[in-house]
Amino acid sequence: MAIFRMKAPVDSVRYRAATARERTSRLRRGRTAREQIAQKSTAPLRSRFGSFATVTEPRPQGSGFSPCVGASARERWTGGSACPTKGSALLTVLWLSAALAAIAFSLANTVLGETDRTSTEVDGLRCYYLASGAIHRAYLQELWSFSGSPQRKIPLGTMELNYRFESGNARVEIIPETAKLDVNAVQVQDLFRLGVALGIDPERAQGIAAAIDDWRKPSPVATAFDSYYLSLRPSFRGSHASIQEIEELLRVRGVTPDIFYGTYVPVQDDGNLGNMRLVQRPGLVDCLSVFGTKDRVDINTAQPAVLAAVGVTPYAISAILQQRRAGPVLEAQLGPFLESIGAGAGRLRVGGNSIVTLRATAQLRLGNGQLSDLKRTVSAQIKFMPTGYDSPIHILRWYDTAWSTN
Repeated sequence: MAIFRMKAPVDSVRYRAATARERTSRLRRGRTAREQIAQKSTAPLRSRFGSFATVTEPRPQGSGFSPCVGASARERWTGGSACPTKGSALLTVLWLSAALAAIAFSLANTVLGETDRTSTEVDGLRCYYLASGAIHRAYLQELWSFSGSPQRKIPLGTMELNYRFESGNARVEIIPETAKLDVNAVQVQDLFRLGVALGIDPERAQGIAAAIDDWRKPSPVATAFDSYYLSLRPSFRGSHASIQEIEELLRVRGVTPDIFYGTYVPVQDDGNLGNMRLVQRPGLVDCLSVFGTKDRVDINTAQPAVLAAVGVTPYAISAILQQRRAGPVLEAQLGPFLESIGAGAGRLRVGGNSIVTLRATAQLRLGNGQLSDLKRTVSAQIKFMPTGYDSPIHILRWYDTAWSTN
């Protein structure tokens, strides 16, 4: 048993060695045969091109040998070799480079867009706080004037304040509620005249006046306007009650955003015939209010459309606007001034109640000292309270985003 165990491994090793020698001899014979065949097949090429034409023997697949190695330049140029050209690798690299460049360009554009958007958001936020600060400063100065101080910080009849801060400029519009008509008390004919003065077609202005009157008037039965509101999607019914917020007018039939907020309209430029220019056209929000006056309007701050709505003639309106540019009309001057322009004092007054709207528009100052094109408008409706209340100022409404046509 011991002898068998010792001889078995030796016989196995000898067998494997003999097998390997046989396989190597067979491969050598096969290679010699292939070389002979290759020499015979390339004989015509050698006779034509000389020793320059050499053909490399194909190697078995998986041997790690590239069939292009050893192929002559002429064979590669004439297509004599079966191997692919080396330019495909260069094309692959170029395509990958182009793809990476496209990805990098797209990423750069995305980053640039996000950077610009973030910068705009930051500038808008800074504009918001600049406009808010201007409103706070304006109502504190107005409060100083209401406190009975002999020197008013804001002159009587002032319609606009301009503040210059280190970070930018702000313009504050002062709009007393006595410059507007009470939307719940104004007569239908006054609403019609107001619409025509705002540039609305007379027929449409008549329909809007009737729709506002229907909205604010109680009605036990459904009206023709209710049928219109119910036909909309989403549908709703008319309020048929006093208007609580002026924005309710946006739901009234015929009232569009440009009629409510105001817009710009093109007019002929008198100084340059043939050219058009844009001029401001106020909206209903500038002329009507739930806190407005029921009878007389402030001569110094009322919109021309409001003056026309209360019956002031176009000539008298032009004279009032000219007087505003020179300075406000004082209480003692009201009667003689109105007599001089042929207007009655029945619907006009100086000053009024203690509710005002402050609308501030801010622009940032850039590093070069110029103002940015970005603007932000903030508005607040403020009531100055008499002595004895917990706070001298009550903010009735605050609009983070307001609309200004100036």
